[in-house]
Amino acid sequence: MATFEYIARGVNGQQVTGVMQAESDVAVARTLDERKLFPIRVTEQTVAKPAFSSGKIRQRDVGMTYSQLADLLRAGVPMLRALETLGRSVSNRALAGAINGVREEVAAGKTFAEAMTSHPKAFLTLHVAMVRAGEQAGFLEDVLANLSAFIERQDELKAKVKGAMIYPLVLMTFGTLLVGGMLVFVVPQFRQLFAGVSLPAPTVLLFAISELLVDHAFLALGLIVLLVLGLRTMLRSAWGRRTWDRWRIHVPLAGRPIRMVAITRFCRILGTMLANGVPILQALAISKDAAGLSQLEECISQAAENVRAGEPLANPLRESNLFPIEILEMLAIAEESNQMEKVLVQIADTVERRTARQVDTAVRLIEPLILVFLAVIIAFVAMGLLYPIFTMSSTIAK
Repeated sequence: MATFEYIARGVNGQQVTGVMQAESDVAVARTLDERKLFPIRVTEQTVAKPAFSSGKIRQRDVGMTYSQLADLLRAGVPMLRALETLGRSVSNRALAGAINGVREEVAAGKTFAEAMTSHPKAFLTLHVAMVRAGEQAGFLEDVLANLSAFIERQDELKAKVKGAMIYPLVLMTFGTLLVGGMLVFVVPQFRQLFAGVSLPAPTVLLFAISELLVDHAFLALGLIVLLVLGLRTMLRSAWGRRTWDRWRIHVPLAGRPIRMVAITRFCRILGTMLANGVPILQALAISKDAAGLSQLEECISQAAENVRAGEPLANPLRESNLFPIEILEMLAIAEESNQMEKVLVQIADTVERRTARQVDTAVRLIEPLILVFLAVIIAFVAMGLLYPIFTMSSTIAK
């Protein structure tokens, strides 16, 4: 069954446009005639190819699409026409394929939210829940605009964190390559020079590492691959993820920003969903999955049980020891005054600003620590090579 777009006129002479699924253009004309519409033009729509939707979809592009769709709907453009326009104008091929797929399902009679569920890589569960609430309450345009702003704020926070870590990562990469080059190309020359000489422990350790990298390169590579695979398997398990999350939120300098980023994400998602009419239990379930920290997910699950039993939301959050006391007090007051959605978004804005400052401070402290660490490693290599030379020189002088 194909999809056809038609232009017709009614008995009063008014022009009518729309989309219909039928076996042929003749069937479309017959249906229009039954509706007392005179067809002027019937055009078959091109269906997107499956391969067209392959590739990566960035949430930044999805947010821009929501903003454009909200503008089109506010201007009075019908949903199908707006989706068709977006499908042609979006530069991301995978996202364009998803939009065309949504348009086809909407034309077949599904709601916009139902059609979005068929494309989870483009439209997250959080987005679908908010759109469904907006459709039911009749303010879909506002929901789409809020979604666009929400995605933009999330993207800005991720960009700040990633941007702050670029310089430390460059330092670590450069230092690792420098030390690796010394172990592979410089240290073996000294190993031949000191053959048959009694060496101190640091030099023996240095030569052993160099020998592993040079003479047993495949063994070293295999050990690294096994280590990476082991860590990957561990992190995919529930126990491994909990252990990793518990460790990283207690890391000096980086632990608090990591915890606050997760709290920011939870508050913003929950507040945005509540403000757009999503029921609180559904909003808690979705925000739990999007929290990104296993301890916080367990805490939100307990909070949902409390809300279901008619108890306050703030109590399980207080028992988790993840939330600062000032945030808990704001949440408790917001529950009493029934202002949860506004307070949560305000908390997210405040915590986001503080977290950005904490990330900047942590990066300023991490950079000299990395330099000191690299200096210690290079000094260890240098002393491991020079100490035997000094010892040999003293022996010869005596």
